[in-house]
Amino acid sequence: MGNLLYVIAVILVIIWAISFFGGFYTGGIIHALLVIAIVAILLRVIRGAA
Repeated sequence: MGNLLYVIAVILVIIWAISFFGGFYTGGIIHALLVIAIVAILLRVIRGAA
């Protein structure tokens, strides 16, 4: 389950980066999802899971 969350978080960060630097409008929801993605990544790094 943790691995799936990590993959989803990475995909969300990539989508956000593409829309942010590409100038596409994805709406405000992408920013909320980005925060969730960053939290998931940080929790995985802090716990030390590989």
